Amino acid sequence: MKIKYILPMFFLATACTKQPKLEGLDLEKWKADKGGCSGERTKNIEKLKSLKEEIKGVSSNDIDDYLGRPDVQQLADRNQEYYIYFLEKGKHCETLQEKSDAQSMVLRFSAMGMATEATFQRGVPK
Repeated sequence: MKIKYILPMFFLATACTKQPKLEGLDLEKWKADKGGCSGERTKNIEKLKSLKEEIKGVSSNDIDDYLGRPDVQQLADRNQEYYIYFLEKGKHCETLQEKSDAQSMVLRFSAMGMATEATFQRGVPK
């Protein structure tokens, strides 16, 4: 009997996700600049830094829709996940397997698939 109430509540909670307001970003150019290798993403670094609070609470599915698939995707402890988007050209542009220290934006997602943190760094998390 309880499952009858729990299941609909779960679907309601996951259906109502936050839609980010990413005004000022040309998302088509962002998606087209895979790995930041064309230099389009570099133009958006300061804007992205100002929007990092807006990204928190957004589902990984919505991030995929807005920013496209990440350049690198990593699984972490407790079913957490990291999406890494390179913001500038680096070694990864010549060879995908090459470790790169190019500037990147790292989004951390909880086990529920919600963005909990957005950081800017060099390369990928260790």
